[in-house]
Amino acid sequence: MSLTPAGLRASIARRPTIYDRNVNRRAPELALSSFAFLFSEIVHYSQKNVKGITEMEEKLSQYGYHVGQRVLELTIAREVKNARREIKILGILQFIHTTIWKAIFGKPADALERSKDMDDEYMIIDNEPIVNKFISVPKEMSQLNCAAFEAGVVEAVLDGCQFHANVTAHSVPSDAFPLKTVILIKFNLDIIERETEVYTS
Repeated sequence: MSLTPAGLRASIARRPTIYDRNVNRRAPELALSSFAFLFSEIVHYSQKNVKGITEMEEKLSQYGYHVGQRVLELTIAREVKNARREIKILGILQFIHTTIWKAIFGKPADALERSKDMDDEYMIIDNEPIVNKFISVPKEMSQLNCAAFEAGVVEAVLDGCQFHANVTAHSVPSDAFPLKTVILIKFNLDIIERETEVYTS
């Protein structure tokens, strides 16, 4: 049996694309080894044409930002029935700490804290970041923290929800958790002022 040109065109036209898939259908979890391999390739690619650790972390943060944008869009599409616009800082941070973290890394982040000294600073704590777990860092780059990727994800979600902030990743190793990382979120002044208005209105 052979297809005529018209039949071939019809067959191609019927072929489903990624846009035909149901966004509410959860994809099977990605194997940790696959994630580790893909992320190590991202790190390797990021090493090209960078002049130092800061520049490399900025690149990783940019890649994380792109991922964060897409995860936010998908999460909102899936939860459209229960979705509500967050107007409070704590609400959006809890959304990132639980829903977004679980969507990407398979579990919620380990802690969410507010700075005792600065009203505009909050911290998401990841005791064992997957993005650092399988990366061997050379001695000359010992200060590199690949969790800058996570910081980029957080910043993208905050920007997408109109909570503009500067987000950075910092290594805070301990005996129990040598890879422990703090994602430091410093909100813009206008966001803090808006938060004050929300609580006083």
